[in-house]
Amino acid sequence: MIRVLLADDQGLVRAGFRALLDAEPDIEVVAEAADGVEAVRLTGQTRPDVVLMDIRMPGVDGLEATRRIAADPGLAATRIVILTTFELDEYLFEALRVGASGFLVKDTEPVELLRGVRAVAAGDALLSPGVTRRLIAEFAGRGSAQPAAPGLSLEQLTEREREVMALVGAGLSNEEIAARLVVSPATAKTHVSRAMVKLGARDRAQLVVYAYEAGLVRPGWLG
Repeated sequence: MIRVLLADDQGLVRAGFRALLDAEPDIEVVAEAADGVEAVRLTGQTRPDVVLMDIRMPGVDGLEATRRIAADPGLAATRIVILTTFELDEYLFEALRVGASGFLVKDTEPVELLRGVRAVAAGDALLSPGVTRRLIAEFAGRGSAQPAAPGLSLEQLTEREREVMALVGAGLSNEEIAARLVVSPATAKTHVSRAMVKLGARDRAQLVVYAYEAGLVRPGWLG
């Protein structure tokens, strides 16, 4: 059973999501929060598998709530998906940087929402390759890069792992990486997994951020 917490200041939005999610036999909504403080408190109490977090909430917003949850070692198994109205919300890249596993636009199709919740619960990042590229281009263009994570060193990666990490950072899927490097998708996935383990990346979304912060990927470099 996938346990989900809904954090959104709009009751109608929460009600709609709850009705959709609770109708699934493998998903259960365990709590609802109307602001960031409540989201952090209830996440600590219920320890859900997935938090659907609205980024724009009063008081403590979804960005700060994400930061607090991701920083709690006791909640390492909880994955956070940011809910936003716009694909290029100005806070999205920062949300990924502080620990979100991906994002969904609020008007996404129900089948996509359900697929996304299941994917994140299984440990995958919810990042559309096309949107990832646009996010990087948008925020790199603004000069909004943050300092690399403390202790982040690429020296422990092999040359091929750095190459694969750059392609992940550019928004390529394992299949696209495999095609570009002329290897099997399984081999590409192995390289991605090894890079994540060596760098202590929480998930693929964090690997994208690390690649960006380390300067491995630049806007438009894939053409």
